[in-house]
Formats: sequence, structure tokens, C-alpha cells
Amino acid sequence: MQRTRCHEEPMSTTRSLPGARAVLSTTRRAWLGSIGAGALAFAATKFGRAAERAEADTYDESSTLQAAVDFFGQTTEGLAKVIAKAFREQGRPNGYIRGEEVAGAVTVGLRYGEGELTLKNGAVRRVYWAGPSVGFDVGANAAKVFVLVYNLPQAQAIFKRYPGVDGSLYYVGGVGLHYQRLDGVTLAPIRLGVGLRAGASVGYTHYRPRSR
Repeated sequence: MQRTRCHEEPMSTTRSLPGARAVLSTTRRAWLGSIGAGALAFAATKFGRAAERAEADTYDESSTLQAAVDFFGQTTEGLAKVIAKAFREQGRPNGYIRGEEVAGAVTVGLRYGEGELTLKNGAVRRVYWAGPSVGFDVGANAAKVFVLVYNLPQAQAIFKRYPGVDGSLYYVGGVGLHYQRLDGVTLAPIRLGVGLRAGASVGYTHYRPRSR
């Protein structure tokens, strides 16, 4: 009886490599995808929290307009337009000043005012200001002024000399708006009616903690 010898070939490892590589490639893609999704979710959460903090520390347009209306004692189409323009160009303010000022001029004059700075974080501070004004009339007047405050880190940081931005004067419907900027802080004084002088954006305004 003749025995038949069976020949067994060893399993080739080279044949399994392509499949293993495919599995590893799929696993790697899934791993990288999960990391990317996690990073995006983390960034979205962080951005969302930052946006929530920014909104909590600033005033929206409707509440700002209402505060201005309550302060001036009247509402006009021009007031709504200049506040909308300020929001469109500068965003949401984190504070405002409600005050009164007197100004006298013989072409070139002086403006002096005082009021109360209120920040959204609850800080309140008395402020005084003075600076040159340019007008087309002779005489004096007293008026209210509502100043939108942007990017002010703390109440004490306002006590500086802010130059006016040339060409920023905006006037519509008896309401005037112009910008003053220094060190990343923007102030936007709004004057109604007789308190407006066409040259208000020329020169500077010095804000102080005490009256002089």
C-alpha cells in the first residue's frame, strides 16, 4: 500500500498585506476624522461662549436707542438713523455717557461738558470733558449729548485726550454723530438739535475725572 505524501504550503503573508493596509487606512481616516470633528466642535463651543460673553458685556441696538430716546426726551427719524449707522460701522458698544454741555463760539470756541459713564458690566463713573469746537455762529448754547462708548476696558481708561476723526461728521434730521478714537477705544458723541456744531469732529476732547 503506497502512502501519498501531502504537501502543505505555508500561508503566504504577502497576500494578506493589501487587506491589512486597507483596514489600517480606514482606521486611520476614521481616527483623524474623529479628531477633526472634535476639534471643530471644541472651536465652535469656544466661539459660541466668546460670542455669548461679548453680547453679555455690550448693549444691543434696540436698548441703546431706547436709552437715547429716554435721555433726550424725544425720538426722531434722525436719531434712529445715526444710532443704526454707529452700530453698522462700530458694532455693539459696551457703555455710554449721558451728559450735558455748554459751548460758545466766535467761529472757534470751546465746548465743556459733564455726565455719567455707564458700562454694561455695571461700572458707573462721573466724567467731565472739554475741547475746542468750530462753528458758524457767534454765541453760546447748552445741550444734551449721548456718547456711545466702544472697547473701553474699564471706566478709568476713558480719562485721556481723544482726537476727532476727520470727515466722520454725520448729520441727518437734526441729529449729529462723529467719532473720536484713541488706543483702540472709540467714542461716538450724538448731539440733538441746537447742540450740534458742524465742526464738532475737528480737534480733540479731553475727558477728565474732575471738573476744571
